[in-house]
Amino acid sequence: MDNSISPLHPDRLFSTDPAARQLSQALYHSIAKLPIISPHGHTDPSWFADNQAFKNATELLIIPDHYVFRMLYSQGISLRDLGIPTVDGSATETDYRKIWHVFAQNYHLFIGTPSRMWMDYVFIEIFGLKETLSAANADFVYDHINQCLATDAFKPRKLLETFNIELLATTESAIDDLKHHAKLKGTCIENTVITTFRPDDVTNPESPKFISSLEKLAEMTKEDTFSWQGYLNALRNRREFFREHGATATDHGHATPKTADLSKSECENLFSLMIKGQFTPEQAELFRAQMLTELAGMSIEDGMVMQIHPGSYRNHNEPLFKAFGADKGADIPVQAEFVKNLQPMLSKYGNEANLRVILFTLDESNYTRELAPLAGHYPCLKLGPAWWFHDSPEGMLRYRHSVTETAGFYNTVGFNDDTRAFLSIPARHDVARRIDCRFLAQMVLEHRMSEADAYKLAKDLTYNLAKNGYKNTLQTA
Repeated sequence: MDNSISPLHPDRLFSTDPAARQLSQALYHSIAKLPIISPHGHTDPSWFADNQAFKNATELLIIPDHYVFRMLYSQGISLRDLGIPTVDGSATETDYRKIWHVFAQNYHLFIGTPSRMWMDYVFIEIFGLKETLSAANADFVYDHINQCLATDAFKPRKLLETFNIELLATTESAIDDLKHHAKLKGTCIENTVITTFRPDDVTNPESPKFISSLEKLAEMTKEDTFSWQGYLNALRNRREFFREHGATATDHGHATPKTADLSKSECENLFSLMIKGQFTPEQAELFRAQMLTELAGMSIEDGMVMQIHPGSYRNHNEPLFKAFGADKGADIPVQAEFVKNLQPMLSKYGNEANLRVILFTLDESNYTRELAPLAGHYPCLKLGPAWWFHDSPEGMLRYRHSVTETAGFYNTVGFNDDTRAFLSIPARHDVARRIDCRFLAQMVLEHRMSEADAYKLAKDLTYNLAKNGYKNTLQTA
């Protein structure tokens, strides 16, 4: 059987209708080489700070990528056998070639998924492979990738250049020392790789690390983080520290988008319950709700863009979480409500000119019913792109069909890849660009916009909206 891999089709993801396909091609070619703006993601900043060669294909392409190992786990393959580190440091597989063989033997599991599309792009476009990964060629592919990774051309900073990445934001907790970003200063890429402020560890009282995180926050800021005012002062202090390391945005992974607007005395009393550990789940949720409003107020003060990523039941597989920790593929979408939940914050700050809040959801039913109408009204609101389980061709098309008629294009912020898998970034952005061009071409052919508007929108959706949406600069392509 011929196991040669087909080159990536130049018309992939475009309509099969000849006229739509031709216009999609033309639109795509007008934006295909624009720089990548990646304003929200989870790549490891140490890669760029240290600029060391990646060790091997397994450590780069499998172990950090929960999109990959969650599929293997769903078929009964142990995370220990895939070399995923444990919480207690107990043994897992360390033979990276053996792990690669497991991946190769099961590569067929990814057929039809975005992960397969991204990985094929990596194999073909980045590593120049000519055969589909299989058990038969696993060693050849592994060795070939490792040989590439050992060269200067595959060091992290060089790949930033190769991938034409103009901006890449990582995400760090409020008590991160940002030593890797500090190391980037003076390297000429400190404005390319920037950080994002994620305060969940110090705003979620149900986290087992909440109290220890407050103690660390106090140590870092010299504020009394066990008093309400000292706690708020400490958060402002850390936001400023993050801004000094390039941050233009904050990120909030709350389970719900619930907000609140309590009086100062109510806040003080509620915070007292949190630090004593004497709270109900409802009170913990109220505290998180109040903190979203408090942090929105801080965004008005310092201009940082606020991202809210709700609607995920995180660490659903409790035994797996206890053994391996968070972000192991067991986060599951849940229903989310935005209209009532956001109203307290929007009533207080929704008309502020200096506030920008980018909303994401894993509950697609919200787009037409709630999110597009909200973003189509409030000046502070923008809609983030199709996210996580929905950053797929079908998910992106559903997103455009759901939000455009009410929110338009300019109440969205382009695309961000939100990934830990560095080499998949160009693949993910290529998919988003192709799908947007497909959508625009269809609107032109239906005489709903002009070709001139479609070409302008293609550039805006690819580059300008992402860059301006996160206030990186006001430069346009």
